[in-house]
Amino acid sequence: MLPRVADSLSFLYLDMVRVVQDDTGVCAQIQTPDHRTDLVYIPTAALSCLLLGPGVSITTPALTTLARHGTSVVCVGAGGVRAYAAVLPDSLTTNWLEQQVATWADPARRLDVAIRMYGMRFQDDKLPQTVTLDQLRGMEGQRMKALYKILAQQHGIGRFRRNYHPDQWHAQDPVNLALSAANTCLYGIVHAALLALGVSPALGFVHAGTQHAFVYDIADLYKAEITLPLAFALHQSTNPEQEARRRFREDLRLLRLLPRIVQDVLALLTPARTDAPGADADTESRSERRDVEMVHLWDPKAGVLPAGVNYASGGD
Repeated sequence: MLPRVADSLSFLYLDMVRVVQDDTGVCAQIQTPDHRTDLVYIPTAALSCLLLGPGVSITTPALTTLARHGTSVVCVGAGGVRAYAAVLPDSLTTNWLEQQVATWADPARRLDVAIRMYGMRFQDDKLPQTVTLDQLRGMEGQRMKALYKILAQQHGIGRFRRNYHPDQWHAQDPVNLALSAANTCLYGIVHAALLALGVSPALGFVHAGTQHAFVYDIADLYKAEITLPLAFALHQSTNPEQEARRRFREDLRLLRLLPRIVQDVLALLTPARTDAPGADADTESRSERRDVEMVHLWDPKAGVLPAGVNYASGGD
């Protein structure tokens, strides 16, 4: 069993370094102003994911060690705000991917996750038990309108309307430009977290029809808290896109958001608790770890069968 997410460093972001393997372990070579090379050793066995930012080069032996320790490696943009590619270890369990697919394919369970996602956006506000998804979409629209109005009044910019027109990008106002740029950064962070968990970014519960559907689902949980206030604060900026990206990297505290994303994703994909003895303990345990299980075989009647077994019938 790999270290629990809560016990490990979870995620480490690097940029402008060379990652190599020496006789001791994997280390990052850092060039000092006086042209010396300092070595910082990376605790590979305690990492869930290593984010490689701009200016990073990595050797094959270092990648081999990371894979052997079950650490996912994701190539990202500056500050980890965009995910470009990922190298996932063979030891990364498919447990959460299978859980996501099973939940997504069951209309009742998918609806339950979608409703819980909306509930997380409303935080402490208790939703009616009989609320429908259509009603939740309407309530979410009203919530965002109210938030736009409050933020606009706080910054004295009059009425605000959310617009996104890629074909008329530079004709938009600074708040809309900053919001689009900040949301893109948020999508990158969520994407990196989903890849590290081994789940599919394409199988969304509220969104559908795009390879980033689940990314949009999870990112929507944090927009009201993170990207919206940032965008309105830049209403007088002459370069809102660049300023939004810079402020996002500086203020977000990346290593605190990523574990939060992981916790929320696993909580959403974990089935509702039952009254069975030990159910609560098992749910809490599974939501905080990534089990490295042996490969097994699937059978529609018997369920899981052990691999590495010769199932030929007796005789010659």
